[in-house]
Amino acid sequence: MKIISNEAAAFRYERKFIVEQMEPAQVYALIKLHPAFFYEPYPPRYINNIYLDTPDMKYYEENVSGVKDRRKVRIRWYGELFGHAQKPTLELKIKDGLVGRKVSCPFPAFDLDKSFSFKYFQKILKTPSLKPEYSYFLRDHIPVLVNRYYRWYFATVDGRFRVTLDINMSYYNIRSLHNIFLYHFENRHNFIVELKYGIDQDTSAAQVVNHFPFSLTKNSKYVQGIDNVLY
Repeated sequence: MKIISNEAAAFRYERKFIVEQMEPAQVYALIKLHPAFFYEPYPPRYINNIYLDTPDMKYYEENVSGVKDRRKVRIRWYGELFGHAQKPTLELKIKDGLVGRKVSCPFPAFDLDKSFSFKYFQKILKTPSLKPEYSYFLRDHIPVLVNRYYRWYFATVDGRFRVTLDINMSYYNIRSLHNIFLYHFENRHNFIVELKYGIDQDTSAAQVVNHFPFSLTKNSKYVQGIDNVLY
């Protein structure tokens, strides 16, 4: 199927840093003062995700267990969280050890409100604008988690390195029959800085990492959300 084609996207490194006991303005300033001269190619914005998994939570279990080859499936859109989600995108993230790639395709618009359910999700999958191969791929997936955060974007002028800064993480459990979004978790204290670059830049990346006063860590917003609102 096209959505899982090995030719869909190039692999890259995604190095993550958890930042504690600092204010967002301080982290922002550290990135802007980095000797790599990061600039902001896009304005900051809110990102919303619905994570999908199999009924037995295969993707979650593989991530926690550290399986080398694993997947993450989500629906992403920007702007307001609740209400009508316009121009969402279906994203499949494929990990192979320390590197990963992302395959994306348009997803039908939908409403995220108290009527959102597995039955409603199945109805969305039958929308004519969604290609049959994508609908087929998702037929055995269920929505399990909503995630929202605010993101700044940074990049070097030569395009070799990109950095994102995510703050104000929120998670909502949506596995229930009726979603009233009361059971959720917010993390307003820790921030996530992520450095992204191609495989051919791994040697040069050490110089970029060494100028960050943060420690590299393994972090998954999906796992963190599931641990806090589902288990």
